[in-house]
Amino acid sequence: MSISLIINQIKEIYGPNFIPLHEPTFTNKELEYITDCVSSGWVSSVGKYVTKFEEDLASYVGVKRAVAVVNGTAALHIALKICGVQPNDEVLMPALTFVATANAISYLQATPHFIDVSYDTLGVDATKLATYLKQQSFMKDGHCYNKETGRIIRAIVPMHTFGHAVELETLQIVCDEYNIVVVEDAAESLGTQYKGKMTGSFGKASAVSFNGNKIITTGGGGAILTNDDTLADYAKHLTTTAKVPHTWAYEHDEVGYNYRMPNLNAALGCAQLEKMTTFLAQKKELTERYQKLFKGMEGVKLFTQPDHSDSNYWLQTLVLDPSIYERDQVLQELNDNGVMARPIWTPMNELKPYDTCPAMDLSVTEDLKKRIINIPSSPVEVK
Repeated sequence: MSISLIINQIKEIYGPNFIPLHEPTFTNKELEYITDCVSSGWVSSVGKYVTKFEEDLASYVGVKRAVAVVNGTAALHIALKICGVQPNDEVLMPALTFVATANAISYLQATPHFIDVSYDTLGVDATKLATYLKQQSFMKDGHCYNKETGRIIRAIVPMHTFGHAVELETLQIVCDEYNIVVVEDAAESLGTQYKGKMTGSFGKASAVSFNGNKIITTGGGGAILTNDDTLADYAKHLTTTAKVPHTWAYEHDEVGYNYRMPNLNAALGCAQLEKMTTFLAQKKELTERYQKLFKGMEGVKLFTQPDHSDSNYWLQTLVLDPSIYERDQVLQELNDNGVMARPIWTPMNELKPYDTCPAMDLSVTEDLKKRIINIPSSPVEVK
């Protein structure tokens, strides 16, 4: 079947010019807040917009606290640290994710342990994981150990792929049984709800991202979310170089990180967060348009939210039938014709830094990597 049909369907929505994968939307409110921030002189990591952004974000997600940082990877790094991940631990994570998930684990000298994903969510398959842990692990002194490596399996990082929530209820049951801490990677899922509750509010701590291509942006930025005040205070301390509060002295009580979000970026985030309802509505409208255009098209399926998820549809996703469409050929022709499209990530177990890490059977991951592409998803007024 001709790939031109896919191209024409996308251009039916966005028009004939070059179509980016996902670009931010700005209005006068962003300029107003940024101008105010610059005028105040407080443009670095202290200022009213950092405080406002943290408070507004926590309120929006429905958690007690948010700690704004420089990017989503830094947020996940600190979230894992404050939740007790230590050197030589293992941390379960999907093999099908962006490399930042694995990198954040490695920053703590822990080892990623790759698990398979579900066709229904594109994220962690909790049922398959339960079977795997029963065979692969044992409990001792309240800890879950990997039978083969002898290392503690300390935590799991479920990632809500492209804004679709994983099956969190089942996953939490499994993790409770094996005393594994849940640290959510909600980098892509701000605004997504799982059974009526926001993602990012389920883990002991969670991480979100505000990179330029996310549903809202601070230019670059992220945040740690938690319902634990003690953890939030510790996260803020660590991300502010572990500096002990004092009027003038420079005292630092442990190795810290210069991870705090600048006030200038937070000003942008405050304006963006005010428009979340609009962005989500536009994402839904775009999904509905794509559903109509791709309905009944042989060899192409638009991925839609699982029953338990009210998704933000951050990136629109096509699942190809490889007997009809070869993924890389589709990607080449889309990009050659001014339609930016990308494949799903190379599975983590295939990357050089991580190809010796422990892994379960990854058959669904192996299948999906050959079939998934992302197509233009910007939350703009559709034509």
